[in-house]
Amino acid sequence: MVTLIKDLQAEGREVHITHGGDFLYPSLESQLWNGLQMVDAMNYLDALAPMYVTLGNHEFDRRTPESLVNAVSASTFDWVSDNVVFRTGDAAVDDALRSAFVFAAAGRRIGVFSVTLHANDGGNDRDYVPTDPDYLAVAERTIAALDEQGVDAIIGITHVHLWTDARMAKLKRDYPRLAFIVGGHEHEPQFVPGNATQAPVMKGASNARVIWRIDLDFDADGLPLVATDVIELGTGIAPDPDYAVLDEKWRKRLLEKFPFLEARVGAAAFPMDATEETVRTREAAWANFIVDQMRGAFGEPVADFAFINSGSLRIDDYVANDITFEDIARTFGFSSFLRYVTVSGAEFRQLMEAGFRGDGSSQGYFPQISGFRLCVDQSRESLSRIVSLQVPGRGGWSEIIDDRDYTLVLPDFLYRGGDGYQLPAGRQGSRTGAELKYLVLDAILRAQGAGQTVGEPVDPATPRIEVHEGPDAQCFAG
Repeated sequence: MVTLIKDLQAEGREVHITHGGDFLYPSLESQLWNGLQMVDAMNYLDALAPMYVTLGNHEFDRRTPESLVNAVSASTFDWVSDNVVFRTGDAAVDDALRSAFVFAAAGRRIGVFSVTLHANDGGNDRDYVPTDPDYLAVAERTIAALDEQGVDAIIGITHVHLWTDARMAKLKRDYPRLAFIVGGHEHEPQFVPGNATQAPVMKGASNARVIWRIDLDFDADGLPLVATDVIELGTGIAPDPDYAVLDEKWRKRLLEKFPFLEARVGAAAFPMDATEETVRTREAAWANFIVDQMRGAFGEPVADFAFINSGSLRIDDYVANDITFEDIARTFGFSSFLRYVTVSGAEFRQLMEAGFRGDGSSQGYFPQISGFRLCVDQSRESLSRIVSLQVPGRGGWSEIIDDRDYTLVLPDFLYRGGDGYQLPAGRQGSRTGAELKYLVLDAILRAQGAGQTVGEPVDPATPRIEVHEGPDAQCFAG
């Protein structure tokens, strides 16, 4: 990205950078430095070109404000939000969050509105960052105030779901200076085209794999014109040697903390695709290996079922050849303690519906599963899309029995209702047990000791999850 910025500036272009949030957490490094390594990197960018940053829900992963206070205090870039207020107890930090923000660019005044996900929609509920859930009202109020000030263009920098951005983009009908909305939360690049009454919406990819270049100009009437381009970083763009020094500084610090990080613990049987695009959309071999370890987490007999939300698997890379401690550490960006609970077949079917709601796009709530198989019709109404949920038996696969009890292992996060998975009210499970990342490490070490590799390819003839688009598809045809 540094190379791209410098190239554009060499062409005589004025560059400004936006960031849609989720940069303090989660990562392996953030477990040590609470995001200060990212602040350092973003300060470097801000020194090249002014940077405007909104808050993602993961900025509030910590239950107390100290980490956020330290990050804001160390930053040089501008923090913006119109539906969040800082109440950290640090006056300088609380005053640093900018609302109805305006900046100058090429002789024009550009207004910014910004909103962040509320806890009702999957955000974090923290006392030190009260958040207004009425995104549309906040956006319209802020846009109206900016329009009243006479800014030349208005942009949105957001961290909400795509459909929320699309609703706010329609405010262009009443405020034609609304140029575009750009933001985070989705993990794959997405685009909603604009027209005379709707501003375009751009979503970047996680880990800065894909970014948007947005050129802002003005027509003869002084109204904004927008041209966009998607750029895949790392594809034909040479790394910047000066930035590499900063990158190496943090890498060296990481290895000083964890000198064993690059040590080999085992070997993959084949390259396993663990990119977010894959694990958040379909069955994946690395995820299968991980979730298969869960069923035995509480000893014998092993649980009937296990599943994990794919958003818990953060490596966003291939696991291939030598498996290192770092592969495991980067896979688990969050704590991975497990619970054991009993559910009926009917309850389990309803529980799993949460994994296939929405528009079917790449989502962190998509489940990776073990001990059962699913057939889903994505054309049905949300929360009624599972056509078949089958369990293995002596005679092969058969439909789950609604009034029979089954044992289930799942992460504590899901047990407590995370990602929309709601167990029956009052259902009591075990206390938190083993942590999944250590079960995975143990399984790899045992395989290594036996001279074996780990991982099995996903067999398209016998999938764990089939997703169809229409009622006529044959389930488990293979």
